[in-house]
Amino acid sequence: MADNRPLEPDQRKQLINLQRRMLLRGGLTLGAVSLLTGCNLQDGDSVDRALWAMSRWNDRVQAWLFSGDKLAQTYRPDQITRPFRFNAFYPEYNVPEIDVPNYRLEVSGKVAKPASWTLEQLQRLPQDDQITRLICIEGWSAIGHWRGVPLRTLLQQVGADTHARYVGFKCDDRYYSSLDMATALHPQTILALEFDGKPLPPDYGYPLRLRVPTKLGFKNAKHIAAIFVTDQNPGGYWEDQGYNWFSGI
Repeated sequence: MADNRPLEPDQRKQLINLQRRMLLRGGLTLGAVSLLTGCNLQDGDSVDRALWAMSRWNDRVQAWLFSGDKLAQTYRPDQITRPFRFNAFYPEYNVPEIDVPNYRLEVSGKVAKPASWTLEQLQRLPQDDQITRLICIEGWSAIGHWRGVPLRTLLQQVGADTHARYVGFKCDDRYYSSLDMATALHPQTILALEFDGKPLPPDYGYPLRLRVPTKLGFKNAKHIAAIFVTDQNPGGYWEDQGYNWFSGI
């Protein structure tokens, strides 16, 4: 039975934090909130277990609804946001310095041809352009012009097992993230090398970033150093802190 006594100040604070976490976890319904009304808010483990269970359920529903044929909206050049907003888990002055001459993209995991790719090799692969909107979980969005290698093209080049469940990303700014395979193979998912007709600037992920217009902004990893194909969910920097893993839009 639910406890109807007034909440203590510390419990009210926990409730506010709980509501914030549920919003971050991407689309949990009011019905899901009601499932927690009988929880003791002092029992953090119980709340976390319930939230993680709901988030996993939400991931399954989003994955079921996702269509590899449905494209995100595209825009005209005159609709591009200038200046495009900086976005990272650190301030702009902490953007990493990349040793470009020695840069290599390591590709591994469930692939037939693990390899290290130079920027020149990546630039020689077929490239796609897109003008799409990046939507941040914080409530803002920006339209940018991106050009790069379709991720599915790179996966084909290395003989990736496309029946594997996940593609993971490790980055030179200590960030990490992952995608479901269906999203990795989506025609608009690219490894961006250029922004607005120029080489990708450091603030936006130089030398290589993920651009996934079917996902929220935090899924768009920057400064990518390694890609791996796996059947084990690699999680992600924000996902492991409670953000919804699938985070489709």
